[in-house]
Amino acid sequence: MRLSCRLPLALAALTLVTSTAFASDPLKIKTDKGGVEGTYTTDHQVRAFKGIPYAAPPVGDLRWQPPQPAAKWFGTLVAKDFGHHCYQTNPYPDMTFADAGPSEDCLTLNIWSPAKAAPGSLPVMVWFHGGGYNSGSASEPRHDGQFLAHRNVVIVTLNYRLGIFGFFTHPDLAAESPHHAAGNYGLLDQAAALAWVSRNITAFGGDPNNITLFGESAGSFSVSAQMASPLSKTLIAKAIGESGGAFHSSGVPYPSLAKTEQEDAAFAQTAFNASTIADLRKISADDLIKAASAHTTPPPPHFGPDIDGYFLPQSVPEIYAAGNQAKIPLLAGWNADEVRSMITMSPVPTTVATFTAQATKDFGARAPDFLAVYPATTDAEAVQSAGDFVSDRFIAYSTWAWLEAQVKTGQAPVYRYRFDLAAPGDKFHPAGTGAFHSDDIEYVFGTLDSRQQATIRPEDRTLSDQVQQYWTNFARNGNPNSPNLPTWPTYKPATDWQVMHLSVPSEAKPDIQRNRYLFLDSVWSQPVAQ
Repeated sequence: MRLSCRLPLALAALTLVTSTAFASDPLKIKTDKGGVEGTYTTDHQVRAFKGIPYAAPPVGDLRWQPPQPAAKWFGTLVAKDFGHHCYQTNPYPDMTFADAGPSEDCLTLNIWSPAKAAPGSLPVMVWFHGGGYNSGSASEPRHDGQFLAHRNVVIVTLNYRLGIFGFFTHPDLAAESPHHAAGNYGLLDQAAALAWVSRNITAFGGDPNNITLFGESAGSFSVSAQMASPLSKTLIAKAIGESGGAFHSSGVPYPSLAKTEQEDAAFAQTAFNASTIADLRKISADDLIKAASAHTTPPPPHFGPDIDGYFLPQSVPEIYAAGNQAKIPLLAGWNADEVRSMITMSPVPTTVATFTAQATKDFGARAPDFLAVYPATTDAEAVQSAGDFVSDRFIAYSTWAWLEAQVKTGQAPVYRYRFDLAAPGDKFHPAGTGAFHSDDIEYVFGTLDSRQQATIRPEDRTLSDQVQQYWTNFARNGNPNSPNLPTWPTYKPATDWQVMHLSVPSEAKPDIQRNRYLFLDSVWSQPVAQ
């Protein structure tokens, strides 16, 4: 029988079954809130459970509140379809969602587990999607966990609140919080999902004491932040970061609560003539998204994480510097050409003169030092250095700073990579963009065939197989190596800061670009007044 349609969207597919079914059917699992029923993937080697609520719907008075426990249910949740993706602004063109559309009721997760996994036996990998904290979803086909699950791991993906719903701050929110905190609801959602996994994953075949967080872009920033948060760090056994870390770059990654409160309250007053949270909670989700997406002067804030004093008692760099982060193995890196296309495909050519002038504008008296590590003696060299710099400024440097911080105080092995194989080109990324930002995702998940209008080459499949082996080896034992793979040394001074270059063939080499990052560190590592 169907239960009441007044239940949250995520629970609308509940049916009643007898309790004896759970003892005999591997597709029926008990969680701490009720039973769920999944399905087999096409080859019957993996079980998939989708759309499981890990928190209450954050609607009404729960909008802009930390995630609350999901309600218990008395039947079985038919967990065969993804939950709704979270409301968001301007998803990237290559983001396609395999769900029923946007909703505030979006706090669900998905699990892929080998069909014959014994309870509590396998490593668990929990994925945070990217999208700049303003877009993305766990239902994207490139995040399909079934292929990694074939490698004897349990895969979890999840949605978390985004943009104005996930990171809005206001003095009223801090006033009603027992922690005097506001914002970071998306990060708190991730923490709640991680706690749900810790409590429930045993029945799905996962070992709650062997959880690896992994994510890309904003998801990678999130992994570094979850390692720093006192709410999460004790639940994480290993971490993988793909292009991004919550460390100082040319700007502050996570500003102070005081700064965001001022900006967000001013936005709410201008956009809605609303000065209280009570009034803002009455505004429809569609109207909030419309205002947050508006092209106005001044533009709406870029809603993202803040240093709230609760989830993050200090900035992420300060927490790592003090050695108060999770002391766990870390594997992290970035792609060789992250946003190089901003230079190579720009209608305005880069020359020695333009690059040198920009260096002087950006770095003043330090411009000669900058040009020593980003040389521009010819126009061709200027184009190369400009592409290197925009990618470093965008995301590579912050990832480097995270790796360095964990080497200094993490008391555990660290592994660094650079993803080098140039992409074959697809509907959204023309050939010639190199190893672009987000290029690695389909290689990691084994979902290359989800790329639209792409001709997948043998070398793409070879590298995807290698990367999947490295990632799952690391999740299993904190070391990516196995006898059939090129050796991946740890990242530390004693190994000449070895970097694994992921390509065909893959090869570890000493870091020859270290001076670049040391220079940027000398300029960007100090907190900016805010």
